[in-house]
Amino acid sequence: MPNLYFLARESCPGCRSPRLRTIYSCSYTQPPVRDFLKGYYSRPEGVEFEYLEGQDYVLDECLECGFVFQKYIPNEFLSRRLYEEWIESGNKTDIHARPKKLENFRQYAQEILTLILYHGKEPHQLDFFDFGMGWGAWCLMAKAFGCRAHGAELSEIQMEYARRQGITVVTWDELPQYRFDFINTEQVFEHLAQPLETLTGLARALKPHGLVKIAIPDGTDIRRRLKVNNWNAPRGSRDSLNSVHPLEHLNCYSRRAVTRMAAEAGLEPVTLPLAPQYAAMTGWQPVAGVVRNLVKPIYRRAFPRNTYYLFRPRAA
Repeated sequence: MPNLYFLARESCPGCRSPRLRTIYSCSYTQPPVRDFLKGYYSRPEGVEFEYLEGQDYVLDECLECGFVFQKYIPNEFLSRRLYEEWIESGNKTDIHARPKKLENFRQYAQEILTLILYHGKEPHQLDFFDFGMGWGAWCLMAKAFGCRAHGAELSEIQMEYARRQGITVVTWDELPQYRFDFINTEQVFEHLAQPLETLTGLARALKPHGLVKIAIPDGTDIRRRLKVNNWNAPRGSRDSLNSVHPLEHLNCYSRRAVTRMAAEAGLEPVTLPLAPQYAAMTGWQPVAGVVRNLVKPIYRRAFPRNTYYLFRPRAA
């Protein structure tokens, strides 16, 4: 049972099935989860464990689609404490708190140019939307190419900054008024309490040939990782449990689970043609860059990544 600061999810948030089984459980106030939280949220005041007292961290798995998710999730009050107090708030109030690196901008440019070439239209004819835009770096790159850039964010400070940069800010209530050629969601869907409902709303905002991207942490072989139970494993390592980060990463996706969720939202998977991918590539120097650029698109087609997905409205 959840304490006063948690809500229970009794069915799969990806396909709505009630057929679930618990694959992991540990009290928030006992090792190893307690120790992980104390080490991760290293602010001077520490973690406010009084809000977690008597609550278990529970991972359920859907027997229908394989979706793994946190059964008990923070309510609105605890979510505000988490994101506004526990997590370093500088990146929400100061654009310079976490400056982007050159590689970030190169990836943005390559992705956006690929999408422009895929659609086969002039940039000014395309409407791009970044759902969870942060400080708007991706939107500004799309705007620099000449696309009509739109974004959504919860932070009032970030929304106001985006408006001053010429980005059209779209709230959830305003979303039905828009239709987009591309919707970008980068590291968003793992945080959502209702991912299927959110994806369904985004799908309705796509043009008939529009695309939505879902980029999420790698949830591959999460059951094996949970058996290892190494909460100190570095992020990105073979045993990392980042994809089920307590309190934050509420949803852990496999390819099967995210594809099923997309189908429930009326979407089908898309594989981009090789031509626009090669045409948009930069970083051909040195020789290693040439090899990487030549092999990467082919490798992705043969072995689809578990972290980056593209979907389009399903044909009637």
